[in-house]
Amino acid sequence: MARKIVFLEANEIPSRVLDFYMTENPDSNLSRNIPLCRRYETVAADTCALSPWITWPTLHRGVNNESHELLHFGQDLTRADKQFPPIWKLLMENGIRTGVFGPMHSSPLPRDAAKYDFFLPDTFAHTPDSHPDSLTSFQDFNLTMARNSPRNVSRSIDFGTLLGFLGRAPFIGLRPTTAFSVLRQLIDERRNSWKSTRRRTYQPVLAFDLFMAQLQRKQPEFSNFFTNHVASAMHRYWAALFPEDFDDLELDEAWQNRYRGEISFAMGWTDDFFGRLVRFADANPEYLVVMASSMGQCASSGKRLDTQLYLRDPQSLMARAELSEDQWERRPAMDPTVSLYVAIEQAERFETFLKSMTIQDQPIEYAVKEGGFFDLVFGQINLDPAVDKLHIDGQEVAFESVGFERTAVEDEAGSTGYHIADGILTIYDPQDRSNKTGIGQASTTDLAPAILDHFGVTVPGYMNSPGAIQLHS
Repeated sequence: MARKIVFLEANEIPSRVLDFYMTENPDSNLSRNIPLCRRYETVAADTCALSPWITWPTLHRGVNNESHELLHFGQDLTRADKQFPPIWKLLMENGIRTGVFGPMHSSPLPRDAAKYDFFLPDTFAHTPDSHPDSLTSFQDFNLTMARNSPRNVSRSIDFGTLLGFLGRAPFIGLRPTTAFSVLRQLIDERRNSWKSTRRRTYQPVLAFDLFMAQLQRKQPEFSNFFTNHVASAMHRYWAALFPEDFDDLELDEAWQNRYRGEISFAMGWTDDFFGRLVRFADANPEYLVVMASSMGQCASSGKRLDTQLYLRDPQSLMARAELSEDQWERRPAMDPTVSLYVAIEQAERFETFLKSMTIQDQPIEYAVKEGGFFDLVFGQINLDPAVDKLHIDGQEVAFESVGFERTAVEDEAGSTGYHIADGILTIYDPQDRSNKTGIGQASTTDLAPAILDHFGVTVPGYMNSPGAIQLHS
């Protein structure tokens, strides 16, 4: 019988950050166990600008963006799922007991969710529906908090969804130690308001408790858990941890000192997750622990952000486009992107409207996909309303009149770290705790066929041949 696999999807962590954390924390779970792991540096196989909603389906489906064509949140997955199904679907359909917890493009909850041991869709789900239903109260709270903290972390709490979650939390896996950590975080925020940025980390911390409870209870043959918390910290605070990477850094020493520890703080929780999985595998040695990142990050822009432009009220913009409420629908997306479905018969007219829009005398960025899907990208930084104008069909229009807002950026950081093709892959085998030397090389399209082959599932012809990645001795 094939060894079971639990897969930690640690979004965008590069070797540099992993190695830095281990050097600074020699007694950590990662420092003790990574030398025992089979280790690879991965290269994203995609040919377009890299984003996690592109690189993860590449890893999950064994084909790059040119084949799966998943480039935006909210896209219809029907074609991609039929031609290039994700690894969890292929495994489940071939009789491999499978659990899914939040990977990219896992929403909406599939109609056959009951065939999985558990299934919690990603944080861009349209509804909180999960399997088993006991997880739905957490997903409701999780989605609400994610929607409320796109650019700046909201310090408010939706007590309705929170109470719904807390009522069931002890029964679905929330540990007292985690609850205490959250309480300590809230106290820290009262003392240092800037630490509210760490709330982005605590959503996966809560989720991981629930994942571990499902993993221990169901013990599926394959399961995966996705977390974005380190990626979020690196985007904002790379310049604080690695200021020497920047020739032109506008973020001063006081800013660097305040935020220098934020990436390590986030990595500390990844260390906790990894350590708990290692201990689980040691107690259940039929398991392998796989951790991968699908790509990495490195230094990007050292520019200080005072404001960023967001479309807060799409209804006003759509009214300007002369579309009624029943002719369009908003879908969850990552700010400053706005995803919409427009009635197919109105799609051409709406695209004409978009082509007539300029900001700072530049056309706006958008993409169109099948079914009337539109992906609009805003986020212009440090706009001066006296100089930088919005025009629609040649007429100057006030930003606020069509739903835009210049949002003050609390931590003054944009993307000081940004995407690169190089990621990580580590494999821990409790049955082989020998020290490993050397780091292999692999493509992100190599992991899916390796996992399928490992479980004895026929590798589809469109995937790479298995063998580039060795999962165990």
